[in-house]
Amino acid sequence: MSKTQNAPGGVRSKTVVDYLNDENVRAILYQIIAIGLVCLAGWYLVSNTLVNLERQNISTGYGFLDLEASFEISESMVQYSAQSSYATALLVGLLNTVKVSLLGIILCTIIGTIFGIARLSSNWIVRKLATVYVETFRNIPVLLQLFFWYAVIPNAFPHPRDAFEPLPGVLLTSRGMYMPVPVADNAYTLMGIAAIIAVVAIFFIKKWAKKRQDETGQPFPIFLVGTGIFVGLVFIAYLIGGAPTDMDMPELKGFNIRGGYNISPEFLAVLIGLTVYTSTYVAEVVRSGIQAVPHGQWEAADSLGIKRSVALRKVILPQSMRVAIPPLTNQYLNLTKNSSLAVAVGYPDLVSVSNTTMNQTGQAIEAISIFMSIYLGLSLLTSLFMNWFNKKMALVER
Repeated sequence: MSKTQNAPGGVRSKTVVDYLNDENVRAILYQIIAIGLVCLAGWYLVSNTLVNLERQNISTGYGFLDLEASFEISESMVQYSAQSSYATALLVGLLNTVKVSLLGIILCTIIGTIFGIARLSSNWIVRKLATVYVETFRNIPVLLQLFFWYAVIPNAFPHPRDAFEPLPGVLLTSRGMYMPVPVADNAYTLMGIAAIIAVVAIFFIKKWAKKRQDETGQPFPIFLVGTGIFVGLVFIAYLIGGAPTDMDMPELKGFNIRGGYNISPEFLAVLIGLTVYTSTYVAEVVRSGIQAVPHGQWEAADSLGIKRSVALRKVILPQSMRVAIPPLTNQYLNLTKNSSLAVAVGYPDLVSVSNTTMNQTGQAIEAISIFMSIYLGLSLLTSLFMNWFNKKMALVER
């Protein structure tokens, strides 16, 4: 017979078996074991990788970022040359990725909203055209669309010698679009500072206007006042800076166009491809969001004599956003991650620059870890912003 161990007070103390029979204890134990196995696997992979790298005389670390890159990048938003460091080259790739992703998100939102509303139109032709657009471009892989636009754009426009000029100073050629830009001047720095001051002022005025409306019920023309403040301050800064008018105009020199600002075919192909593809999903999100709003909201607006277009803008769309924001976040994340396909058409995004860096330095693990971390950071920032916006749009219970 087994002996039962009792505490001094006559209460039986728990044994190991008792703890193992406890569901909460077992759950914690399983988690500890799982974490331990993951750490063990990570240690094995890291140690094995370091041993293999040492065996092949490949150095590790991120010291290569300070070395000279020794390669050119066709498009750069910051000053860059082949003598710049690898860190600067990666910064150029990051900025190019952010540029195409941010513009793509803005454009796909606008286009997707238009086609999403058009899919619910009472006009048969408009509704069917919107359906064809959505169903066609949504079911073609985005990589193939990038190839398509990259093949179309250079062949759709003439050689630089025969450049098409739709507007004065704007040239369309097989090598991209060229447009005039202002020559660098201190006045534009003052205008930027004035714009920031105007945005801050508008923010506080908007808060005051909301408080005033809650207390008195009287609306305040924040849009008109904000526009006036922004335009007025920026224009005053422009005048104080001397009102410069010098422009850097694109012009044909030799076999190519020099001067102005160039939007390359690669950038256009990536931007159009990502925008068109993602806008089809955004259209479906907008359509489903509108249909999720109770039909009684339309009837209530009709009973008040509100036009359908005004009701859509003022009543239906604001309510549909509460349903549409979470899936919209997913589409914005997809667009940002799909921008990594830009390397396929030669656009110097983060992946393209990282691949060149990896091939020249042999630091494959470090280069991959850098752009993986950057894409993770961009995705987290997008999620944080959209979650904040979702909370702003949520109904507030009184």
